[in-house]
Amino acid sequence: MLISYLRVGKLLYWSLILFFAESFIYGHQLVKSIEQRGVWAIIFWFSFFLFSFVHIFLVLADGWSRFQNYKRVKDQFFIYGFQGRIAENYIGSKCQRMAATVAAGELGLADKLEDYYESRGVRWFHYIPYFMISDPFFLFKRHFWSRTFLEKAYQSKFDYKSLQYESTP
Repeated sequence: MLISYLRVGKLLYWSLILFFAESFIYGHQLVKSIEQRGVWAIIFWFSFFLFSFVHIFLVLADGWSRFQNYKRVKDQFFIYGFQGRIAENYIGSKCQRMAATVAAGELGLADKLEDYYESRGVRWFHYIPYFMISDPFFLFKRHFWSRTFLEKAYQSKFDYKSLQYESTP
């Protein structure tokens, strides 16, 4: 379960390391500017520190939400097999596609999913979520916040580890 969690959020957790490093550097610069009492420097470094520090929590929430997507899509693929209409629900962002890809890979459906996404025009370098391009006011939409950071907890319907042991001779 932990391995799947890390595989689903691989890109997110690399960015988490970056945001930790940025927060440390910007925090250090902020402390120096406070000691020197430069108001503009304090405002400058505080804004950078705040940006990177808040992103630590956003990345963690996004990773948790993608793991919920992974559990849901894995159950769906397990029950119904590969279907384009299921894959379509996870096409919107690179992180959602990674959740679907990890789930499909664990069920032996990765090639079908990859072919489907390729047929829909998705390329490996499509990192920016499609909704960000089509809707510049996405930050003000409830759907963005609930789908990206506040995905409801999903309890998997199957114990895949036991199923794996049952299927091996």
